[in-house]
Amino acid sequence: MTKPSSHQSYQELCNQIWSHNKAYYVDHRPVISDEEFDHLMHQLEQMEKEHPEWISSASPTQRVGEMLTEGFQTVAHRTPMLSLANSYSKDEVQDFIHRVKKLTRSQDVAFSCELKMDGIAISAQFEKGIFVRGITRGDGKKGDDITQNLRTVAAFPLQLIGPSAPDFLEVRGEIFMPKQVFQKLNAEKELEGEDLWANPRNAAAGSLKLLDPNETRRRKLDVVFYGIGQDSQDALTSQFTCHALLKSYGLPILHQVEKCHTLEEIWEFVEKVRTLRASLPFEIDGVVIKLDSLAEQKRLGSTGKNPRWAVAYKFAAEQAETDIYSITVQVGRTGVLTPVAELKPVFLAGSTIARATLHNEEEVLRKDIREGDSVIIEKGGDVIPKVVLVNFDKRKSDSHPWKMPTHCPSCGALVARSVDEVAVKCPNTLHCPEQQLRRLIYFAGKFAMDIEHMGEKVVEQLVRLGFVKRPSDIYALTSEQLFQLEGFKTKSVENLITSIEKSKDVSFSRFIMALGIKHVGEGTAELLAKRAGNVHILMQMTTEELLQIEGIGEKVATAIVEYFADARNQEEIQLLLQRGVLPQEVKSISHKGHPFDAKTFVLTGTLKQYTRPAAATLIKERGGKVTNSVSSKTDYLLAGEDPGSKLDKAKSLQVRILTEEEFQAMLD
Repeated sequence: MTKPSSHQSYQELCNQIWSHNKAYYVDHRPVISDEEFDHLMHQLEQMEKEHPEWISSASPTQRVGEMLTEGFQTVAHRTPMLSLANSYSKDEVQDFIHRVKKLTRSQDVAFSCELKMDGIAISAQFEKGIFVRGITRGDGKKGDDITQNLRTVAAFPLQLIGPSAPDFLEVRGEIFMPKQVFQKLNAEKELEGEDLWANPRNAAAGSLKLLDPNETRRRKLDVVFYGIGQDSQDALTSQFTCHALLKSYGLPILHQVEKCHTLEEIWEFVEKVRTLRASLPFEIDGVVIKLDSLAEQKRLGSTGKNPRWAVAYKFAAEQAETDIYSITVQVGRTGVLTPVAELKPVFLAGSTIARATLHNEEEVLRKDIREGDSVIIEKGGDVIPKVVLVNFDKRKSDSHPWKMPTHCPSCGALVARSVDEVAVKCPNTLHCPEQQLRRLIYFAGKFAMDIEHMGEKVVEQLVRLGFVKRPSDIYALTSEQLFQLEGFKTKSVENLITSIEKSKDVSFSRFIMALGIKHVGEGTAELLAKRAGNVHILMQMTTEELLQIEGIGEKVATAIVEYFADARNQEEIQLLLQRGVLPQEVKSISHKGHPFDAKTFVLTGTLKQYTRPAAATLIKERGGKVTNSVSSKTDYLLAGEDPGSKLDKAKSLQVRILTEEEFQAMLD
């Protein structure tokens, strides 16, 4: 973009930045990279230096951080929460060090170096050790009151530890979604045919600001703290020692923190973090460098929107350029059509990328992505490959815009469009082969019946040979049929028959998941299982009865009632039951006294008697909780074969490690 040279183009630049700001903070669908956004802001700042008479209170330079969300009370910060200035090179970090030394009039300056979390900045206030309020950064001066949602974060303590807690304490930290949780929830969204989150940061932002705290709780957010806004004792002198103080209060902190004095020491920390980045259970996007002396921080103050005593060094997203061979269209189990870029394979961030989702038709048209284009791709949140932009200089002269097919590529039905949704759908729910296939893959998959040895390729063969058309057909398969599958010998057939038989004994919540009811995810399935107890009662529940279940809204209740009112679904459930599928009834019993009650488990490695999802269900049914990562709050690590790094961490934290035999003994 060329530099604005008129008041009109200045206004256009302001509007452009606000548009990107909304896409990032409100819609949680960023359109450009952080570096591109910072470049636009830099252009605006330069223009305002040359024409200060143009600056208005509506300029993006007069605000910092997130826009406010409707539905939450706005609360003023006691102390402004300013955003950090960004740097992208070693030279820029060196410039920051020089500025600090000049401002402090000292050559012997210490810095506290920390991880730059890629999450949502928050403030939490405690009075006499009790949590009273949580606030998002908002515009830096005021933010959204998220007190109730913050209470749902398992790692967040509602009361400080120890007798030395000050009368008033305001701490600063970051809410985030762990990578494993993000991947799991995105997998569920993909199976539902919904748009995927671009990265864990956007997922956390959307989850934290849900108006229903119960739904926020099911998103399994996490939190860390790294600073103090106000402390009535006012005894702390060092940012570096701040972390130990926060930990002593029982607050979760970042452990990768170092005190540095020179650029070389800082850069050594930067490179160490860069190496660790992929192995961390959460996303970071750089390193924060802070003047260690809190007294000097206070004396240096801020420029109005950035503190003078800190800077963020941001890692550039790892990108690669490749070509789009073609744009194909996938049909999900709910009928949603999703465009996918088929790429010339390229190595990026540790893996070879040959495909990248383009999300929806609107995304393709907005970025003007075409077959044959040379494109820049990156891993969103270092997880999901995405097309960032097109290299228009390399576009071929015979190129033409891509169009969404007017007919389903699987069954040929005319696609349906809705004014309320971005998604384009195939309406041929019953007879579209691809929808049928995706529903069967989902039914057999790990989120549902969890049938081992029945992966996507096996299901595809069973469908192609005509052996399976609907889920109940799986339980009528014979050995003679399975021997016709490519590569299947005696052992393969025996393994699959055993797995199918084993899957018949399924928890009620997983059986509900397997039915594929619209809007019903894992958390909702567990709520339904606990309330109904068995499938016969669930099938008879009314909308009013469902709405009485905390956490179930009108949209979900309506979808459940409509599903069970369909005679074809009723027939399928009866066939599953007749062929031996036996959802375990959930009895309303007390867990008190059971060894699992109120205990937190982490599962790792390969178990012999159970799949990990089955073991997790047994734990939950007995009052326990299952999390993805080992922490000081973990009570037990259930370790199978090839347990990996979780075992080492459990040992270091002195978490009790259970063998499968010990687990079985406690279970009984």
